[in-house]
Amino acid sequence: MVWINDHRWRIIMRPQFILNVAALSPQEIGEHTPHLKALAEQGTMSPLLVPDPALTSVSHATMLTGLLPKEHGIVANGWYDRDYARILNWNRSDRLMQGEKLWEASQALFPESKSANLFWRFCTHANCDFVLTERPTYFANGRKGADVYSPQENQKKRLIDRYGPFPFFNFWGPKASLKSSEWIVNIARDLIQSAEHQLILCYAPGLDYDGQRFGPTSPQALKTLKQGDALFGVLIQEALQAGYDVSVVSDYGFTTVHRPIFLNRILRQHGYLSVENAVNGELLEPGASQAFAVSDNQAAHIYINDHDVLRKVKTLLEKTEGVAQVLESSESIALGHARSGQLLAIAESDAWFAYPYWLDETKAPDFVNCVDIFSKPGFDPCEMFLKPGLSGGLHVAKRFAQLKLGIRAPFDVISPDPFAVRGARNIRPKTPAESAVWISSWQRESKQSIPMQDLKGLWLEQMQTPSN
Repeated sequence: MVWINDHRWRIIMRPQFILNVAALSPQEIGEHTPHLKALAEQGTMSPLLVPDPALTSVSHATMLTGLLPKEHGIVANGWYDRDYARILNWNRSDRLMQGEKLWEASQALFPESKSANLFWRFCTHANCDFVLTERPTYFANGRKGADVYSPQENQKKRLIDRYGPFPFFNFWGPKASLKSSEWIVNIARDLIQSAEHQLILCYAPGLDYDGQRFGPTSPQALKTLKQGDALFGVLIQEALQAGYDVSVVSDYGFTTVHRPIFLNRILRQHGYLSVENAVNGELLEPGASQAFAVSDNQAAHIYINDHDVLRKVKTLLEKTEGVAQVLESSESIALGHARSGQLLAIAESDAWFAYPYWLDETKAPDFVNCVDIFSKPGFDPCEMFLKPGLSGGLHVAKRFAQLKLGIRAPFDVISPDPFAVRGARNIRPKTPAESAVWISSWQRESKQSIPMQDLKGLWLEQMQTPSN
């Protein structure tokens, strides 16, 4: 606290650095993560009670607003827009996230404070003092190029001049790796050194990819975990030395899966789902369907356009092998919002929901072999798998060469085999050790599990805690 002229004390904000490490769980803090373990031993580690469903966008919005999904409106990574009759995936605008955000509450408490937001979901158009997130350029000829969005153009240019262009193709797709998180971490270290922002939010998804490709306990995933710990350890140490309180949080844990479940194919076989026979293959027509699923890892929103079939659809899915639960609005905090489905399906622990809806592979849409997150009516982890063999490698090299030369070509480089996927976001963790995690650099009274929606309030309390 400091003394100000009108005989009042003013509390100075304790700077906060909040690092979101995707797919981290308490059970992974140990021999493979000496830096994260040291932070937990210095401060406190608590499992997090994840929202429903535990997905990237849902968890981010829950942490930042302190609200439940049916309140903040981010009910999944993508949802069905009933007015446009379209499925909209991976939107970015802050205006979609309803409720007061952490940085808004922070600035209300400390009007002179500044905030920076690096790559947290829905940060585009946020009223932070600095925003940076991925946003590829889509050229008129159909070519896609790597780029980032920031309204602070001078700062964006300075950072790109210093650290190079953002490695977008290492952020998602068959080349996704820790390399994209290294770039984000460098930006975060730069902001820490500038000492301009009292609240810095940083999202690093680098642990996410190999966990999906090979499984969370695979040698490949453990190798990435060790590398990530070393990368994050340097960042954490610099933040602590600069006087920040540090929080490391995750949005979910991971689980091993072996079975893809095709809800939309089942709905189609029973006459509930409609398609258009287009020149580029069969396309899901959600506005003409009685019922369809928007699938993402182990959860799927089930949208019902004909209320008369709701009970029949629920019974059908409940009897489907690999489905653990089919919830109604009174049974899930994700339901009851205008964007949510009428039902939420949850997969069994070793299963996940795949988006395909076609019954004949010769009629599959042309985007099935492509990295195309906006065209697919659901999440597709197959986008992280290259076409196999030498011919697959040569084809990828050809497509990247065409991209660099500005030649228009489909990015049809993936192997669309859903049976290859070995990891998924753990929607229903069986134990706290398998769930999401919060590690704080300061000691707290309890190490017990904390509801994820409580984090916003706890961070605001810590901001107001007097320094020793």
